[in-house]
Amino acid sequence: MKIKQTMGEKVFDFSNIVFLFILCLVVLIPIVHIVAGSFSSTNALIHSRVKLWPVDFNLDNYTQVMKNSSFWTSFRITVFIALVGTLINLLLTVLMAYPLSKSGLRGRKVFMLVIVFTMIFSAPLIPTYLVVKSIGLVNTLWALIIPSAISMFNMILCLTFFKSLPEELFEAARVDGMSEYSILFKIAVPLSLPILVTLTLYYSVHHWNSYFSAMIYITKPELRPLQLYLYSMIAQGNTNDMASTIMEEMDTSPEGLKMATIVVATVPIMLIYPFVQKHFIKGAMLGSLKE
Repeated sequence: MKIKQTMGEKVFDFSNIVFLFILCLVVLIPIVHIVAGSFSSTNALIHSRVKLWPVDFNLDNYTQVMKNSSFWTSFRITVFIALVGTLINLLLTVLMAYPLSKSGLRGRKVFMLVIVFTMIFSAPLIPTYLVVKSIGLVNTLWALIIPSAISMFNMILCLTFFKSLPEELFEAARVDGMSEYSILFKIAVPLSLPILVTLTLYYSVHHWNSYFSAMIYITKPELRPLQLYLYSMIAQGNTNDMASTIMEEMDTSPEGLKMATIVVATVPIMLIYPFVQKHFIKGAMLGSLKE
C-alpha cells in the first residue's frame, strides 16, 4: 500500500535527492577527469583540453604502466599485504570478539574498559616506531601488518553481531559435547557471514589504501607498497621509474602516466565491492534495529 506523503515530506525527499546528486557529482567529477586524462594525448594534457572526456584517445600511457616492473613489484607487495593482513585481522578480531560477547566472561568489564581506552587514546608515533624497530620489523612487510593487526572498532562490530546470535544454539552445541573452538568456527562464524564480509571489506580497503605506515617503516625501494609508490610518483613528482622505459615513438607524458597508474591501482579494490554489496549492507545496518 502506497503511503500518502505530506507536502513537507515531499519537499524533504526532493531536497535529499538534489543534495545527494550534487554530492555524487562532487565525488565523481575528479575521478572521471583522471580516467579521461589517462586515455588522452600528451598535447591535450599540456594544453588543459581534457575535461570529462578523452581527447585524442590512445592507450600509450597504459602500455607504459603495464611495462613498468617497479609498479608491478609494488602491486604484488600490496596484494600480499591486503590478503595476509586481512586474514590475520579477521582471525584475531573473531577470536577476541567471541569470548567478549559472553556476559559471563570473568573480567569482561575490565577488558572492555581497556578497549575503549585504546580507541580514545592511540599510541604516539615515536614510541610505536621504537617498538616496531626493537622487534626488528623495520624494512619488512610485517611492519605494515602486525601493528594494525586488529581494529577495536571492527572488533566491537563483530562482538555486537555475536551477541545477537541465539545463546540457546550455543548451549545445545555444548550439551552435544562441542568445544568452544568448534562452536565458534562451525556455528558462530558461518552464521556471521554478513559482518565478516563487511569487516573483510573494511580491512582490505585499509591495507590497500594505507601509505603512511609504509612511509614510516619502509626505506627500501624494492619493498614499497603500491600506495607509497603512488605517493612518491605524485606528491614528489618522481616518474623516473617509468621515464626510463618510455619509448620516443609513444605519446606519453608524466601527467598521463600518473593518471593511468592511479586508475590501474584503483580498479582492483573497486571490483570487490559489487560482489560483497549484499553482505556489506547487512553488516552496515548492524545495531540499527532492536528487538
